[in-house]
Amino acid sequence: MSDYGEFIKGKSQLDGDQGFDPLWMPDFLFDFQRHLVEWAVRKGRAAIWADCGLGKTPMQLVWAENVVKKTNRPVLIVTPLAVSQQTCREAEKFDIECTSSRDGTIRSKLVVTNYERLHYFNPDDFSGMVCDESSAIKNFASKRRASVTEFMRRLPYRLLCTATAAPNDHFELGTSSEALGYLGYRDMITKFFKQDTHKDHLGWGRTVYRFRGHAERPFWRWVSSWARAIRHPSDLGFDDERFILPPLNEREIMVSCDKVRDGQLFATPARSLQEQREDRRLTLADRCGIVAESINGNPTVVWCHLNDEADELERIIPDAKQVKGAMSDDAKEERLLAFSDGQLRVLVTKPKIGCWGLNWQHCSDVYMFPSHSFEQYYQAIRRCWRFGQTKPVNVSVITTEGEAGVLASLRRKADQADTMFSNLVAGMSNELHISSLETFTDQEEVPSWL
Repeated sequence: MSDYGEFIKGKSQLDGDQGFDPLWMPDFLFDFQRHLVEWAVRKGRAAIWADCGLGKTPMQLVWAENVVKKTNRPVLIVTPLAVSQQTCREAEKFDIECTSSRDGTIRSKLVVTNYERLHYFNPDDFSGMVCDESSAIKNFASKRRASVTEFMRRLPYRLLCTATAAPNDHFELGTSSEALGYLGYRDMITKFFKQDTHKDHLGWGRTVYRFRGHAERPFWRWVSSWARAIRHPSDLGFDDERFILPPLNEREIMVSCDKVRDGQLFATPARSLQEQREDRRLTLADRCGIVAESINGNPTVVWCHLNDEADELERIIPDAKQVKGAMSDDAKEERLLAFSDGQLRVLVTKPKIGCWGLNWQHCSDVYMFPSHSFEQYYQAIRRCWRFGQTKPVNVSVITTEGEAGVLASLRRKADQADTMFSNLVAGMSNELHISSLETFTDQEEVPSWL
């Protein structure tokens, strides 16, 4: 019977621990952080999905230091731009030896680099790896996902840390599982999802995936076997007292577009994505002007999407400097860190450049031009509205009449993301309290011929 039980357990894909008992648990960790790190060290290959400001950096540093003490070999921590220096500062604060490397040089047992420089390193030099802001690998088709997954494949110890594991898409969890060495992305889809094809009135087919009839609870149980999701310490049964956020004040400022688009006789509301983009360009000066008039003397970050927007904002806002894609990685890091250190009062940049991993609790004024990406919207706000922020955070969304659908889309995706995270937390709670094999005590009568 025990052999059959092990067989069933193996089919459940609820893999056992691949790690070891923690060798070092410092006093500077909060109780919930200690709980997560102890679990991740024992798991060996794990994901910690903790909301912004809950201390992912000290948790991943302690996890990495435990791997170093166990193996006596280096561990690589990979981060977004400018976050590598921030991680080294955190390590110094906690008296952990850690150095940043840009060219593959290893000067300490804990090495930090950016995703853009991963190709300089050899996985054979390391016993473990931490991916900070690991949502960077969520896109199945991205080159970054492929390079990170291949790099991690040969490492016995792996940790993924992010606040947005899969903002509103179940499938994005598959790329995390694959990077950790569990079910592959396509294997996950085959096991838990069923493909349906829906045709519209013109006969065009659209592929839709849905949970198999029996699979939704097993899916979340499987995810929570290798991941922990937490928005508040109370999700793990701990006290929230030190982790209560200040108010978030969001306001929308609508800009009318009374200009005529190319090929039209008179102005009409934007309907298509192309028309929305054209409205953005036609209202560029008006939208940037509103931001410039509204900014006061406080530290401020302005998120935009077009190069022309960034150039105009930098031109008309006193003390403003932008971080743009054409700059070198070193120049981007230097300017992002200057804003983090308070040396720059107004930062203008795009979410895809700077909205991951950085701590800007000194800033409470945020201006942004919206897009259809909920993850970018969420992460951009959470650079400032995060645990450790002491002031109310004021977010001004400058949009056009034609982009009303964009805001509606963001709200819908926010609801989807909230539902997904709630499922993750619920699945995690079940996994903590329910063993993978049920214990049955009732005796069943069977026919005598069996």
